[in-house]
Amino acid sequence: MPGAGGLSKIGPDLTAPLPDAPVITCAFARPREGFAAAWGATGRTRRPGARPSAGWPPRTLVAVSNPSPSDALLGAADIRELAGVLGVRPTKQRGQNFVIDANTVRRIVRTAEVRPADVVVEVGPGLGSLTLALLEAADRVTAVEIDDVLAGALPATVAARMPGRADRFALVHSDALRVTELPGPAPTALVANLPYNVAVPVLLHMLDTFPSIERTLVMVQAEVADRLAAGPGSKVYGVPSVKANWYAEVRRAGSIGRNVFWPAPNVDSGLVSLTRRAEPVKTTAAKAEVFAVVDAAFAQRRKTLRAALAGWAGSAAAAEVALVAAGVPPQARGEALTVEEFARIAEHGPRAGAGSASPSPEPAP
Repeated sequence: MPGAGGLSKIGPDLTAPLPDAPVITCAFARPREGFAAAWGATGRTRRPGARPSAGWPPRTLVAVSNPSPSDALLGAADIRELAGVLGVRPTKQRGQNFVIDANTVRRIVRTAEVRPADVVVEVGPGLGSLTLALLEAADRVTAVEIDDVLAGALPATVAARMPGRADRFALVHSDALRVTELPGPAPTALVANLPYNVAVPVLLHMLDTFPSIERTLVMVQAEVADRLAAGPGSKVYGVPSVKANWYAEVRRAGSIGRNVFWPAPNVDSGLVSLTRRAEPVKTTAAKAEVFAVVDAAFAQRRKTLRAALAGWAGSAAAAEVALVAAGVPPQARGEALTVEEFARIAEHGPRAGAGSASPSPEPAP
């Protein structure tokens, strides 16, 4: 979901987790219970212990319940209607822009190559546009949503629009950056329209936390998509490129127009496909050490690696020793190196030989 900012937001500020949000998993959805239990007709949070409004569920929601299979997905009118019932307005703070075109979400599912046996995790489902399309194709879908209103409404939306698939859906009400486990079988795929203001750290966190995820397709800001898929030597190759490549083979998988969102964003959107590496990067260095080298190398892009890694190594001279030992020219710059070369540098760094007995602090994803 597009955020208001540009590329300047891809940096250390994005790695800071959002405020604490406890993980609350709801049972696999049953018709209307999630909606009716949590929200009154105005869409406002119900006081603990209070009864739902006598007028619940709203007539507008009943009108779109139990659609035929051909129109089970949410269209523009459905999205606006549901948002009105809930009193929801997309917020820039959370990068919320809802997809309102059924053809677009089906295209995303096709591009993601979702299979009937897949267990899909979706981050930032919003009102459920993509969620419903995923349920058409996958065995199970687990959605992670931080927004209280959206999290409370989604199970009921699924039950109303796809009653035959509702038992295949689960919700985790949490900040995705704090999720460490999911209900049900291990996820095999990640498909998401990521909130753009936290897209990179969320993507890396999910890939790191759930190694069972084999295939990923995310929609992000177009410029961020270019960065994630960039290779060595590209002007936009940087920290996101290298860290994503640590986990997977990454490629651009298409573009998405602005007119399929509500509200229309000020930035273009792109699809990025990631396929988990068949074998991890071969290195004796821990991921934390490799990522520390990557962070240092790109902190000052114009500097040579000898200078850029001086702080990491302890001195420019020590950095040169590590670079030479790794077979990397000291005058090279970070944008020219592969993830394997960064790993070799880490193997010869100041903590080489320390092993797992004293791991370094985890760097920003």
